[in-house]
Amino acid sequence: MKRNSPIIYVFYFLLISIPTSCSDTLIGDEGKSDEDIYLNYQTKTDLELPFEEEWYVFVGGRTHLNGRHHFITRGTGQRYAYDIAVVIDGSSFSGDSSKNENHYCFGKRLNAPAGGKIMALENNIDDNYVSGSVNSDINDSNLAGNYIIIDHLNGEYSMLAHFKKGSIIVSVGDMVVKGQEVGKAGNSGNSTGPHLHYHLQNTPDYLNGIGLPAQFANYYEDDELIERGEPVRGQTVVKN
Repeated sequence: MKRNSPIIYVFYFLLISIPTSCSDTLIGDEGKSDEDIYLNYQTKTDLELPFEEEWYVFVGGRTHLNGRHHFITRGTGQRYAYDIAVVIDGSSFSGDSSKNENHYCFGKRLNAPAGGKIMALENNIDDNYVSGSVNSDINDSNLAGNYIIIDHLNGEYSMLAHFKKGSIIVSVGDMVVKGQEVGKAGNSGNSTGPHLHYHLQNTPDYLNGIGLPAQFANYYEDDELIERGEPVRGQTVVKN
């Protein structure tokens, strides 16, 4: 059964603007050669959704309309990034929306989407006050907030960002397995409200590299079982 789109929510973005060369162009830009490479890109890593329960895709997809990060960053790892939160009865929160704890996803368990090695992390950035707009005093220097980067040992790297302060329970150098808890959802960094930012890219440096389309296995998309696919904006998803 299809669910109604949320009518009350906060827009979420990890804002990074970095100049890039023409060689970094991807789908939707001028570089035809790169479009040919990434238009049909198949994820090598056996990914699963990195959370429990049902979450709603606020931002995600290969198109400009669904992806939204296309407009914020050009040629960076965020190109195919997801912004995802929990929505219940059309809202991502209950009560006073300015309190992080009133947002349904705040403090929810987040998992490794696949096995690999923890290459980098931050765990000590304060969670933002939910204002409905980005707090530049905090976020200009801590764009991702609390985050982890996982090397899947095949040229693909997962980045999960905006964790709750102090909630990450892995360390740099740790080997993790798919489905292993790594921390809790939060509202740290360049974020206007609690959510998960996830993207796949070809480098461990989140400020550089090329974003890769991420296909996930074995999940429900608006109650339909998907063996392998890419969630897009407006869908409710949960792993099988």
